[in-house]
Parts: sequence; C-alpha cells; structure tokens
Amino acid sequence: MHLAVHPCYNAPWTPMHELPVTQGMLSIALEHAERAGAAKITAINLTIGEMSGIVDDSIQFYFDFVSKDTPAQGALLNFERVPARFHCRACDEDFSLDKGQWACPHCGEWSVEIIAGREFYVDSIEVE
Repeated sequence: MHLAVHPCYNAPWTPMHELPVTQGMLSIALEHAERAGAAKITAINLTIGEMSGIVDDSIQFYFDFVSKDTPAQGALLNFERVPARFHCRACDEDFSLDKGQWACPHCGEWSVEIIAGREFYVDSIEVE
C-alpha cells in the first residue's frame, strides 16, 4: 500500500544535523503507518532540495541506526532531489545556477532569492 504523506515535514533551510532530521522523518513515517494500521514500512520516499544541506548517505546511516526494532527497520529510502531555482528581484526572472554563478543571468544583479531547493519532507511511505 502506498500512503501519501507530503508535506508533513517541509521546513525552510535551517542548520540541522542529519540525526535529528532523520529521527523526525522516522517519527512521521511511523505515525502515518500506525494511522493506516500497517505492520511494516517497506519504503520511505523523501524529497530533498539541492540547497537543504541534507546529505543522503548521512540520512541513510542514521536511519539504519534509529529505525532498528521499529516497523521501519529495513525500509528502503528513496531520495528525490529538487534542483535549486532562484528569482531575481531586479528583473523578475526565475533561473537555475549556472556553474555556481549566483548573479541573475538575465540582468547581472545579485538581488536573488531561493524559490526552490530548500525542501526536505517525507513525500510518501509504502507499507504492508
């Protein structure tokens, strides 16, 4: 069974370590599995922004540790990465980074805001 969870955990970028983030993600998955009456979580589908600072391997490492002896033990973590997107306040254009260049490629201004790429949330879980 596939359960949609999105967006139960969608925080703006904050300097977090992967252990508490992983604990929060596991808590959300377990809560939704329990609500559905599921005995086992087989997969957790995560959406992670390129600018979130979240490292997939670290999440996997901590998940293997914190999920031990829970219905999520052994669940597959699927990582979907969201590329960074920016909005120029000067010319009102949206753009992606080009070789690490943060200035707007349309007008050259540096007055930009991140509009995508800071996401981190549990999109859905798969249960039995």
